Amino acid sequence: MELDKIENILEKYFQGETTIAEENQLKDYFSSSNVAQHLEQYKPIFGYFSQVKQQKSTQEIPLKTNKRKVAWLSIAASVVVLLGIGTYYFAGEKTTPVVAQSELGTYDDPEEALAATQKALALLSNNVNVGIESVQYIGEYEQSKNKIFKQ
Repeated sequence: MELDKIENILEKYFQGETTIAEENQLKDYFSSSNVAQHLEQYKPIFGYFSQVKQQKSTQEIPLKTNKRKVAWLSIAASVVVLLGIGTYYFAGEKTTPVVAQSELGTYDDPEEALAATQKALALLSNNVNVGIESVQYIGEYEQSKNKIFKQ
């Protein structure tokens, strides 16, 4: 009867359906000296578990803390940010020329004002001409589309 019970528990064990109590029964049975001959092949499995349970690790595991590295990293990042902000403000102010509000768009010499106005109007007319050419291209496209797809 005992042998049938052990075989049933062993079958359940290999299918992964045993409880802790049943596994303890198997360990006790296979650690004893009276194991059936046809079940001797399973003895090393359960014997291994009892051997490993008795082993103790004597090796010390050093625990490294990264707290110092994190602290120095945050300090270094803060210094870099502060240097970047300082450089932006101090170097940025020196590169931009200070122009008084009264000097914007005024000329003392009428000929210089005329030349500047002609230059600005030439740039404007070039851009307007480019826009007109693209509108003419769209017009030609519209005419050819109307010829193909008669509406």
